[in-house]
Amino acid sequence: MAPLYELTAAEAAQRIRQHELSPVALVESLLQRIDALEAKVQAWVTIDRSGALATAKQREQEAQQGNIRGPLHGVPVGVKDIYYTAGLRTTCGSRIFMDFVPTYDATTVARLKQAGAIILGKTVTTEFATADPGPTRNPWHLEHTPGGSSSGSAAGVAARMVPVAVGSQTGGSIQRPAAYCGVFGLKPTHGRVSNYGVFPVSWCLDHMGPLARTVTDIALTLQVLAGHDALDPSTSQEPVPDYLQALQRADKAPRIGLVRQFYLERADPELRAHVEDVAHRLARAGASVEEVKLPQSFGAVLAAHRIIMHVEAAAVHADLFRKHADLYRPKLRATIETGTLIPGISYMQAQRIRRIFRQEMSHLLQQVDVLLAPAATGPAPRDLSSTGDPSFNSPSSFSGLPAITIPSGLSAAGLPLAIQFMGSAWAEDRLLAAARWCEMTLNVHLNPPINA
Repeated sequence: MAPLYELTAAEAAQRIRQHELSPVALVESLLQRIDALEAKVQAWVTIDRSGALATAKQREQEAQQGNIRGPLHGVPVGVKDIYYTAGLRTTCGSRIFMDFVPTYDATTVARLKQAGAIILGKTVTTEFATADPGPTRNPWHLEHTPGGSSSGSAAGVAARMVPVAVGSQTGGSIQRPAAYCGVFGLKPTHGRVSNYGVFPVSWCLDHMGPLARTVTDIALTLQVLAGHDALDPSTSQEPVPDYLQALQRADKAPRIGLVRQFYLERADPELRAHVEDVAHRLARAGASVEEVKLPQSFGAVLAAHRIIMHVEAAAVHADLFRKHADLYRPKLRATIETGTLIPGISYMQAQRIRRIFRQEMSHLLQQVDVLLAPAATGPAPRDLSSTGDPSFNSPSSFSGLPAITIPSGLSAAGLPLAIQFMGSAWAEDRLLAAARWCEMTLNVHLNPPINA
């Protein structure tokens, strides 16, 4: 029998509901896995051993009494260390916040708890979820970056330290680590999931979302996280679909728009050939696959994204930076200093480009169910001073439209390769159904070869 740490979130939740699995035994298995691998992978800032075990005992008693709180009852979750967690240290990967303990939970954390989840601990983030790397290593090869900024969430899920984790994305901080570590990562529509209680990078570019080893676990977690939050005025009143029910539509092959422009032109040769092969395999399995052209506004997207992110990061950090400039690491310091020098007119023009691009991408997505492109420019680089190139993910963050990373194979060097699907606003149900169909069609199951 496979060890308990191999269970997916959906498998664990079902077995707990059926009284076939003890949440305590599951937490103990994951803590043993962490003890065996953490010295190598360094995915965690804080592991809440006593708190997780105490909560697991409570969830076990509740399950025995038939009191199931929600769809993640008894399931351990990793939380990126920019999410506020009441009574549990939240460092944001910064020396400034090393001893900061919030008095309240982020809305997302509160919803996870309400759904019965067990907060196992806080996963490593780059400094304030920007570009200065943390200590996390890629479990597929310890000398390669795990990506960022949701480094610990991706590496922890890939290494079977936790079945599901939450991250954030401003440029490519969910999708790229997911691609590099060989797991699924969803960036929902901007406004689908609350940002309240999460330390921001950029108010209009930040997205919260899950990382997991299956599409089903992504759907399960999104169901818990999604929905309007009165504490976050950016969240939408759009109805939240039944995402697990949407996966039942995964027997229908999607209409796929293959994006060669920019993405395949800039992908490394091995990945380019891989994506073309994946597209052919999906077409042979019944999908309609046709090449599409990106809108004219795409040419300004990366520059406009940088302007907005720099300006808003400078605004977010203005007070802290005045008091603690010497405690900031070089890349974030440069971001803040650059942001203070960008003229207001440039920021407003960038925001105008963002609105136009979202509109044009929404029009393009009326022709297909999803857009297909590589999720990163290549496999994880052998460079621990960098988190990799976010340029293949920034456009979806800039538009606010949903996108999901799908593990699709291994490179010749044995590192994960991944594609991404991009979808229409508020249509995560269709996006997840297409991703589930792709998951079943490709039948790729990645497990890093790391050993204790």
